[in-house]
Amino acid sequence: MLKPQTAWAASLPLFLLRRRPRSTPKPSPAVGRRLPFLPVCKRRMSTQAQPRFAPLPTEQPESDAGAAGYQFRLVSYNILAQVYVKSAFFPHSPPACLKWKSRSKAVLTELKSFDADLMCIQELDEYDTFYKKNMENSGYSSIYIQRSGDKRDGCGIFYRPKSAELVQKEGIHYNDLVEIYAPSDHVNNAPSNNFSPEEEMNPKSDNNKRGDPNDPRVRMKRDCVGLLAAFKLSDPCDHILIVANTHIYWDPQWIDVKLAQAKYLLSRVSQFEKLVSNKFNCKSSVIIAGDFNSTPGDKVYNYLVSANLESTDEAPIKLRSLYAANGGEPEFTNCTPGFTGTLDYIFSSDGSSIKPTSLLCLPGGDSANVQGGLPNFQHPSDHLPIGADFLVVNS
Repeated sequence: MLKPQTAWAASLPLFLLRRRPRSTPKPSPAVGRRLPFLPVCKRRMSTQAQPRFAPLPTEQPESDAGAAGYQFRLVSYNILAQVYVKSAFFPHSPPACLKWKSRSKAVLTELKSFDADLMCIQELDEYDTFYKKNMENSGYSSIYIQRSGDKRDGCGIFYRPKSAELVQKEGIHYNDLVEIYAPSDHVNNAPSNNFSPEEEMNPKSDNNKRGDPNDPRVRMKRDCVGLLAAFKLSDPCDHILIVANTHIYWDPQWIDVKLAQAKYLLSRVSQFEKLVSNKFNCKSSVIIAGDFNSTPGDKVYNYLVSANLESTDEAPIKLRSLYAANGGEPEFTNCTPGFTGTLDYIFSSDGSSIKPTSLLCLPGGDSANVQGGLPNFQHPSDHLPIGADFLVVNS
C-alpha cells in the first residue's frame, strides 16, 4: 500500500464481478489521478461482489496442453493490515467498515470467494491469531514472513495442498541491502528503524527522523520483506512452480531504495530458481506477484520488464506482466481520494510451461463500488485483488 508523505493515502478497492469459469477482462491503461470525493454508499459488507475471471483469447494448440489440461488459479492481494486502519488515515471511509470485527470477516469472505489454489497476500497481520486457522479450516496451508523491527504485518502465501505441494521456501529481508551498500564493520551499528505504523502512515512523517537519509545503513533499512516458495503442482508431470510474493517500499521520493529492492528481489529469485532446478532436476516456471508501490513506466517497473527491452540495466530473469501482455495494466489497483493508480502486478517468466487463460476483472473509475475511495463496505482493502488462471502446457 502506498503511504506517501504528502496527501497520498494509497489505495483503491478491487471491484470483483460475478465469477465465471476461469476467464479474463480487458483492463484499461494505467493512470494516476485523483478521484472525486463522493459519499461512499452505506452498504453492509455482506453485499460484497463476487469475483469474475474473464477468459483470454487463446491460440494454444490442443497438442501443447498438458495430459490432463491441468489448470490452477493464483491471486495477489494487499489486504490492508489492520494496524494501519485508522479513521485519520481513511477519513473518506465509513467508520463501521474499518472496524476489525467487520473487516476481518469481509477479507476472509473475499479470500475464500477467489477459489484460488495459491494466494500471495501483502500487509498480512493477525496471521497467527486469525488468518492462519481460518484459512486452514477452508483447506489452505500457508507460509508467512513478518516485517523486521516492530512492524506487525508481513507477506504470506496461502495454498491448497491438494493442488500444490510446498517443496522449498526462503524468506527475503530487504534489510540485507544494508550489508551490500554499507561497510560490513558498520552494519551492526545501523540505527533502529522501528517507528510505529502510525508514524509511517502519517503524511507528515519525515524519513530524516530515522537518521541521516544519505547513510546507507539508514536509507536501506526499510524493514520490507518477501517470500520465495517452490511448489510441485498436482499435474501429471509434477511441474515445479516458483512463486515470489513481495511488498516493496512505499515512498515515491526514495526511488533508489525501491529500485535496489527490486534488483535484490530478482537476484534472489534467480538464485532460488537455480537451486530448485538443480535439486529437482527440472526447469521451473516463475511467477512474481505483489505490491510493488510503483506505477507503470517508472524505474522499478521498467527494470522488472527490462529483459524485454533494449536496456543497459537488464534484469536476470525475462518477465512480462500478465495484464500488460493481455490488454494493458488495470486503470488502478489502489484508490483513495488523494491517489488512484496501479501499484500491484503479477509477472511471469518468459518461455515457461504455464500460460494464462483468464484474468481477474477489475472495476473502472466510474464504478459505483469505488466512488469516494477505498476501503468501503464492498471492498475491505484500499487495494484491489488481481489474479489469473493458468494452464500447464508441455515444455
